[in-house]
Parts: sequence; C-alpha cells; structure tokens
Amino acid sequence: MIKIKSAREISLMRQAGKITAAARALAGDMVTAGVTTREIDKAVRDYIVSQGAVPTFLGYNGYPASVCISVNDELIHGIPGKRELKEGDVVSIDVGATKDGYVGDCAATFIVGDGDEEAKRLIAVTRQSFFEGIKYAREGYRISDISHAIQEYVESNGFSVVREYVGHGVGAKMHEDPEVPNYGKPGHGPRLMRGMTIAVEPMVNMGGAAVRVLDDDWTVVTADGSLAAHYENTILITAGEPEILTVSEVI
Repeated sequence: MIKIKSAREISLMRQAGKITAAARALAGDMVTAGVTTREIDKAVRDYIVSQGAVPTFLGYNGYPASVCISVNDELIHGIPGKRELKEGDVVSIDVGATKDGYVGDCAATFIVGDGDEEAKRLIAVTRQSFFEGIKYAREGYRISDISHAIQEYVESNGFSVVREYVGHGVGAKMHEDPEVPNYGKPGHGPRLMRGMTIAVEPMVNMGGAAVRVLDDDWTVVTADGSLAAHYENTILITAGEPEILTVSEVI
C-alpha cells in the first residue's frame, strides 16, 4: 500500500534527507587514492550518529556496514573493507539515515582522481538520467513515466539500464510501495499523488544490462565486468515540481 505523508511526516523526512545527503557528500569527498572503503564507512557512520540519527543500512537484513560502497564493476551493495581506492576507480556510494523514525536514502558515483573519459561520461549520464526521470515526478503522471524517461536517456547514450533492481517508496521504512523501475513503457503503474515520497535511483552499466550476485550474498556486479554507476535521491511529489529531500550543499 502506498503511504501518503502528512505535513509532519514530510518535515521529519526533510531532516533525515538533509543528514543523508550530507553523509553522501562527506563520503564523496573521501573518495581519494589510498583511502580504504572501511575508513569511508566509519566516517559516515560517525557523522550520522553525531546528528542524532541512525545508519539505516547497518544490520538491515543482516547487512554488516553503514554504507554500500561499490567499486568499478560492482553496481550496488558493495561491503566496505580493507580495499584501498586507487586512481581511476569508479566508486558508488549509497547511504541511508533514519532520524526520528523516518528515512533518507540517496546515492552517487564518484571517480578517484582524473579518471577515464568514458567512465566520467557513464557517471554523468547516470546522474542526468535521474533528472530526466523526475521531470515526470508530478501529480497525474504514472510511475512508469519516470521509468521510461530514465531508460530512454540512458540507452540513447549507449549504456544499459539494470532490470533486477529498482527504486522504491520510502518513509518510516526504507523500502515501501511502490516499486520505481528504471525502464518500461510510459503510462503504467500507480498514478503519482501529492504527498508520495519515493527514491528514484538509476543503476546503469557501461556494457550489457545483466548482473550477478557475488558469494558474499550482497555485492552485485556486472555480468560482463563492465563499469557501473548509481545515482539516487529521495523525492516528494508536490502540487508542482518534485522536491528533492536528500539535499545538502551538493546534490
């Protein structure tokens, strides 16, 4: 069931979203050569806790860390550890924070140092596909209008949209109805209504769309070993333009 948020709930989600976005920005600033993914995870966890919030991912279905950090061919759910980032690595950061019972969820992909031009283009296209999608995140449109716009933009730039993982509603729980795919024909799915809060999150591969899960039962990688990127924000459906709730100084 899709939950329409009250004014009070929306206010609480703005607070959670601001903390989450700031945590994402902090992690992005740390994406430099020689830093371990575990160091990024600890810094983000410490920041979220310092804001009176809780890292949403920590312990979620048994997940062992506060941040998902996915490198190069890892699409999502990469577990932080001893890995040291190196020049040219493509690093996706996915973070959630729960504050006063409500969740903010966002992600972005960064590159270590200068990086490869095609890798930079993958990251830019993934990010822009989010903004292409939310042009349709307005009252009266349907979920798949967002989905179609994302797919059309990604594929027109020569990249592939992942099918197995999708965006979702978000609120008192990290995953609520409805699902928000990044592909599909327009005009389908639930109609968007004022007060809905959803996480729109394009997941894009440089090569084919196929993915697989590693033996840790968490890390999702591209089946062909190509680079992957991820971008996400929690948004609110309003009477006009959608409001991005996971916003700090940097979105």
